Amino acid sequence: MFYVYMLRCRDDSIYIGHTDDLDGRLAAHWAGTYDGYTAKRSPFRLIYNDTFPTREEAFAAERQLKGWSKAKRLALARGDWTAVQRLSLRHSPQPGRGVDGSAAPSRTSG
Repeated sequence: MFYVYMLRCRDDSIYIGHTDDLDGRLAAHWAGTYDGYTAKRSPFRLIYNDTFPTREEAFAAERQLKGWSKAKRLALARGDWTAVQRLSLRHSPQPGRGVDGSAAPSRTSG
């Protein structure tokens, strides 16, 4: 079993990682074993975790979450699927539309 997890840090940032031992990894984060992101931003709290059958699937989920906006990550952590869907649509370009939903700039030849 492999886990993807999100930690909300002291500075309100969100750390995302994956592991095969969630309790051990959280203990290592708390102990400051990893001299990295969370070591400088503790205390933090676990706001989300999910399980996957393989490391590859957990890593793919981690990469996907890292590409999401903070608002979308927090909606997932709350279990607010309506907001997750709404935030997904907001960032999906539509034909003839920019990423923010506005009309795409027209091209003129000159």
